[in-house]
Amino acid sequence: MGAFTFDGDRSRHDHKSGAPQSRHLVLGDDDPRDKGLTEQVLGEDVVFRGHVFNVDRLRVQLPDGARAERDVVRHPGAVAIVALTEDGRICLVRQYRAPLGRVTVEIPAGKLQPGEDPLDCARRELQEETGMKAKKMAFLTTIATSAGFADELIHIYMATGLTLAESSPDADEFINVDLVELPELVDAVLDGRIEDAKTVVGALVCDAVARRLG
Repeated sequence: MGAFTFDGDRSRHDHKSGAPQSRHLVLGDDDPRDKGLTEQVLGEDVVFRGHVFNVDRLRVQLPDGARAERDVVRHPGAVAIVALTEDGRICLVRQYRAPLGRVTVEIPAGKLQPGEDPLDCARRELQEETGMKAKKMAFLTTIATSAGFADELIHIYMATGLTLAESSPDADEFINVDLVELPELVDAVLDGRIEDAKTVVGALVCDAVARRLG
């Protein structure tokens, strides 16, 4: 269990976090103080190769000159789609997720192929998983799913002008499809019944856009 409960190196505890500052939002690396946070990568080795991701071990030099190791999941990235019907329903997929050991309810999503444009991937994954084709696709946001240990980025799009064609999921994908009213999905997110990160973000961003446009 020790490999799963590591909570950072406490053998040296000789520095403190920067003092809180009340200010306007400043994004990462845009603050001159951020230069004092940067870690220098000294080397990197692949310690695991998988079908979906690799795991690399980085040897880094910390801002104070000490050295440490970082395990990083290397993932090619993915897309997710908030597919909105004309009557205000969101397209959701029901799929068994082996890591959780149960069926989850999520917005459609899929992994990027090497060199693939995320917009093209979004159109492809939407039809493969749900059979839906979209007349319009609009970029919503990009999320870093687990920045503490993975480099995966998921690009989230909103799809509208939907028509039903034919689905073609992967050979190892078994999916059911629901059309749920947006307010009901948002309520499920807010009361904790939806846990999938991309679905939480997609639902809330879609709701925020709808409110601003409304």
